[in-house]
Order: sequence, then C-alpha cells, then structure tokens
Amino acid sequence: MGFSRYVEVGRVVFINHGPDAGKIATVIDIVDQNKCLVDGPEEITGVSRQVVSYRKIALTDLTVKIQRNARAKTLKAAWKEGDTLAKWEGSSWAKKLEAKKKRSNLSDFDRFKVMVAKKQKSRIIAQKIKELKA
Repeated sequence: MGFSRYVEVGRVVFINHGPDAGKIATVIDIVDQNKCLVDGPEEITGVSRQVVSYRKIALTDLTVKIQRNARAKTLKAAWKEGDTLAKWEGSSWAKKLEAKKKRSNLSDFDRFKVMVAKKQKSRIIAQKIKELKA
C-alpha cells in the first residue's frame, strides 16, 4: 500500500512541540519546504493561526475541504460539516493519548488499585484456562 498522508491544504495535523503541544490544527497554506500555516479553529481546538515547522507536527489521516488561506469562519464551518473533532476523538491515536494522560494523573493509591485489579484478572483467566484444559 502506498503512502497516503501528504502535507496539503486541509490536512488535519497533531502538534507535537511548543505551547500548543497535544492539540490538533488544520494546514491552511504551505509556506515553504520546512513550514506551513496552521489554524485551529481557535474556538474548537485552541490553536491560533501560526506558522509551524514540519518537525513540530504529525500528519493525521483526517482532511477538511477548504480553500487555500481560508478564513477562520470558513474553517470552523468546514470542521463542523465534516464532524472532524468527533472523528479525531474516535480514532485510536486520540484514545491512546487520552489513556496516557489518564494514567499519568493517577495517584499512588490509584496505581495500587490498578495493580490489584490486574492480578485478579490474571488469576480468573488462569482458572478458566485450567478448567478448559481439564
């Protein structure tokens, strides 16, 4: 299967570095070989219009139908029409990031409870396998 994620106008990107790290935005225009103009829309994702290096973004599979240098209002309408935020939250990438965030916010006691639950689960599975073999 060929490569399908290209830097193009309308491509939804995940920002890896900088003050907007962990947020998603849309490519509005290509500046040069190393940079592109991205926009949130700010009301939905919290990312303002800015020039970002390709090193600081990761391309997603999502795209939005917009023209080059689209205004914020047009971009916001396109996001709502394409239901882009819901698609992103339904992706395995976003779910993995959410789980990682949740795990990092656990207290010591919460980590202990998770450990005990894992032990109980593995004990139940081992018992079922033993019953099936017998």
